[in-house]
Amino acid sequence: MRIGIPKETRAGQTLVAATPNTVKKLIALGYEVAIERGAGELASYYDAHYEEAGASVVDAAHAWAADMVVCLDAPSLEQVAQMASGATLLSRLDPQNNSELIAECVARNITAIALDAVPRISRAQSLDVRSSLMNVAGYRAVIEAASVFGRQFAGAVTAAGRVAPAKVYVIGVGVAGLAAIGTAGSMGAEVSATDVRADVADQVQSLGATFVEIPVQQESSDGYARELDEDDQARTQQVYAKQAAASDIVITTAQVPGRPAPLLLTAEAVSCMMPGSVIVDMGASDLGSNCALTKPGEVTVTENGVIIVGYTDLPGRLPGQASQLFGQNIVNLLKLVTSEKDGVPVWDEEDVVVRGMLAARDGNLMWPPPPVQVSAAPAPAKPAEAQAPGQAQTDAKAKAEGASTAEEVQEEPSRFRGLWWKALLGVLAVLLIVAAPASMSSHFIVFVLACVVGFYVITGVSHTLHTPLMSETNAISGIIVVGALLQIGSSDPLIVGLSFVAVALASINIFGGFLVTRRMLKMFERSSK
Repeated sequence: MRIGIPKETRAGQTLVAATPNTVKKLIALGYEVAIERGAGELASYYDAHYEEAGASVVDAAHAWAADMVVCLDAPSLEQVAQMASGATLLSRLDPQNNSELIAECVARNITAIALDAVPRISRAQSLDVRSSLMNVAGYRAVIEAASVFGRQFAGAVTAAGRVAPAKVYVIGVGVAGLAAIGTAGSMGAEVSATDVRADVADQVQSLGATFVEIPVQQESSDGYARELDEDDQARTQQVYAKQAAASDIVITTAQVPGRPAPLLLTAEAVSCMMPGSVIVDMGASDLGSNCALTKPGEVTVTENGVIIVGYTDLPGRLPGQASQLFGQNIVNLLKLVTSEKDGVPVWDEEDVVVRGMLAARDGNLMWPPPPVQVSAAPAPAKPAEAQAPGQAQTDAKAKAEGASTAEEVQEEPSRFRGLWWKALLGVLAVLLIVAAPASMSSHFIVFVLACVVGFYVITGVSHTLHTPLMSETNAISGIIVVGALLQIGSSDPLIVGLSFVAVALASINIFGGFLVTRRMLKMFERSSK
């Protein structure tokens, strides 16, 4: 099957749907790749680079006539008309707001895959083009803020006095927000962040930033922060205004898929900010913005001297890297549907990832897909007082009966499967104790106590400390090796065998521990370049 990569025609679009690197990977999956002449020039990927990677350079008509067409932006109806019947289209189609385009794909028997409709589940993260581009956008937002901010980010102590670090406040801790937090922190800024999802506080703190709580903490069933009602929005805006007034730079990242961006900073909140402060509105679009005074696509200065950056093309300002990430998302998707590496994709509708992205197939409308419930917090139980008399007891009885039935069907087999090996180990331990000489009884007591203490010590250690803990386990394994070597010369074959096994296993633990520790330490080494 031939994949066509046409040149993007939207004004200001600098990205391309495939790079020479991803072209090689597509060819390795059994596909042929044809790219329109000049498609990657704005991202510094030239036709010669694609030809070296194995792609053929063609004109626009041949690119659109391919068996599968991959592009970033939703094509026009005229471009779809150039596609062959039965072809496949991969693009950010926005099917929720682009019904006319989807209807045209249905009419022309084109399989339409909406790349911006990837379900928010762990298995689909490597396919999520929205996350890839937002990661780049979050980084670029900080760079844009630094370019217009009249001071440095990092603090310093000089002969002339102390320079305080810039205070950066990030609203929204999604992919873009985390990228912005990490970038601002690496530049030496003092960073704080806010999100309506309480579970992201640990992520913020892990990046060295401060999490600012707000009185509303909600999340929708699709993994994105839900749109707030008027009362909740008013309460959150008070927090945003207070934090913005105390910050030098505010970066807003809040977006609701398929809808205008929510208003986070009112004109009154902006008027309370210090002159020279910067707002980077990542939610800016023609439909709406996070800041009331943002002009999409422009940099403006308010009457009180606040600079508002309203660029809508932040990923396009780093086209080389953004194109590479987008192209890798396409490779990951085609790896999923081309398991045989024969260049023939299989769009399995039973796969929730594939089904969530299908907008049209075989002349049938496939949108919207069945909902995929992810990251949803359980609904709080209704208090008994709010129910009708006797209703609480009836519900509790029904739940108890249902739970009992489920346990009879499922819990008993799984419980047995989880305990059989423990019972077997217990029996072997008893047999070993019975068969051992009486003089070894004290050793068994020490061994059992060591196992119990070791279990509670190890399980009580944070995961982040497991690598340093390996150094101590290496020392313990070294003692085991020494002890086993002292016993390996015994005349008893059983003792010799056990000693050999102890030496082998402890040696593996030692060398493996040092290898992992070495690799971990190399992550913190500065490159000689």
